[in-house]
Formats: sequence, C-alpha cells, structure tokens
Amino acid sequence: MESCILPCSFQGDTDVIIHWNQVTAGNSPVHSFYYNKDQLAHQDQRFSGRTSVFEDQISGGNASLQLTGLQVQDQGRYKCYTGTNRGRNESFINLKVDAPVGKVDLQQVGNRITCSSEGIYPEPELTWSTSPPSTVTFKSQAEVQETEQLLYNIRSSLTVSDSDSDLSYSCSISTRRNKRRATLFKTTSVSRTSSATLPCMASNTSLTGFSLTWRFNHILIILTRTRADVSSSGSVGWRQQ
Repeated sequence: MESCILPCSFQGDTDVIIHWNQVTAGNSPVHSFYYNKDQLAHQDQRFSGRTSVFEDQISGGNASLQLTGLQVQDQGRYKCYTGTNRGRNESFINLKVDAPVGKVDLQQVGNRITCSSEGIYPEPELTWSTSPPSTVTFKSQAEVQETEQLLYNIRSSLTVSDSDSDLSYSCSISTRRNKRRATLFKTTSVSRTSSATLPCMASNTSLTGFSLTWRFNHILIILTRTRADVSSSGSVGWRQQ
C-alpha cells in the first residue's frame, strides 16, 4: 500500500512523448504523457488514479513515474519510452513488491496454542521453538491461504501436554523482507504485593524506527517506547507499576 518512484531519464527537450507500460502483463498501458498533459484514455484500469509524472521536471529530462497504493499485481518489468525532437529512448526497470510480516497473533485455549498472521507476500514460513530448548516435537503443519489480492495468511496450532507447562512457546513468521516472533510465556504466580519481571527479547533494536509496545490482554497498551533514546511512556494506572 506504499508508493514508489520508477526512475526514467532522457536528454531534456520540449514536445516530449512519454509512454509507461508493464511488460510482464501483456505490455499493459500504465501512463502516457504528450501534448503537455496526461493521456489516460487507454490506461489499464488497474492503475487508474494511482499514477503520475513530474510535469514540472519533464522538460529537464525527468520522465519518472510515481505509483501509489502498491499491490502485489504491480510487480514485474516496466518499460519507459520517451520521444523528442532529438530522438527516441527506451529503458526498463524491475519492480519487486513485498508485504512484510505485521502482527503475529499467538493465543492459547486450553492445551491448544495457535499462531497466525495475515496479509503477507511472498509466501511466509512459520517455525516453533521453546524456551528453554526442549525435545518437544512440533508435528503441526502450517496452513497457508492465498487471498484474492495474492497475499498470504498463515496459521499453525500445537497441542501441548501438562508436563510441558514449564516451557515458553515462541512462533516465528518470516519472509525475504522481515521476521517477527511472538512468545507465550509460562504462567507465573506471584502474590499481590510482589513484583514480577516479564521477559521480552528483541533484535535489531538499534535500527531507525524501532518501537516497543506492551499490551495487557491484547487490548490495553500499558507501555510504549518509540526509539532507544526516548524514555518510555505508560498508560494511566500503570505508570507506578
């Protein structure tokens, strides 16, 4: 759903003709510009309202295309054709689209633990692990569904025994773009006046845009931290705790 710019340059001139086509989709018309204005009568409807060129920069040699609301179907090979009084030129660019793993949902009902995530591309992989490491055999086969938008939903369930109650279960879902993990910790009993430490481990915490969120019962946000150099903030009623 983000936007991108497909670069294309030529030797600047006036009276420029620009044609963008998606080669891997039967040379579908994506965007045309000539007579100093957009010409979209033959544009493939999949791109309607999502394409634009930089009109104020065309005379200087910029024929780049901005494509918004990216979809999986948009990936492929594109051709940029430019024609001027100085000659004609064609260039090609390959667009690769990813829908990274977002939220990983991990829930337990009785002795059954279910891990799931939605709206991913390309097809993700799901793995289970325990802490501490154990000899538990994970026989669950992940169920993968493809949506009409060519995105993937993935789900896997485990049945655990009471003898493994001292284990914490983690589910990791990954693609070529990113990897996310959710952990279901073993139950800890403490008295009302005691304190408790709830463990949470993260990788790549130095990356720009790092954020941390603690939730209570999947709903109430009780603590957030947006960057490593910014102090944490807690919800009202939890700040003293």
